[in-house]
Amino acid sequence: MIKHIVCWKLVETYNGNSKQEIAMQIKEKLEQLSETIPQIHTLEVGINYVEDANNDMISDVVLISEFENEAALQAYAIHPDHVQAGSFIKAVATERRVVDYKF
Repeated sequence: MIKHIVCWKLVETYNGNSKQEIAMQIKEKLEQLSETIPQIHTLEVGINYVEDANNDMISDVVLISEFENEAALQAYAIHPDHVQAGSFIKAVATERRVVDYKF
């Protein structure tokens, strides 16, 4: 099994939406992927609720997902629904950090 974890830091506003609204849009888009991408074993999206103006290392959204193997993760990565969600996230994220590990 492979665990795929991604954390994003978001812009403060985008198209009139606040950071919190953007985070909710990301959560909805990512959670919908479980319905259309069969390679996803599990998928969880969390939105940070702690505000700390002194810590620029805090991420705003985290994705924690699991895949059976590397082939399943790669199929997910190129799936059109994932690519579409990723395009939106790229437009609103200022930072992205990823960890993939086998367990």
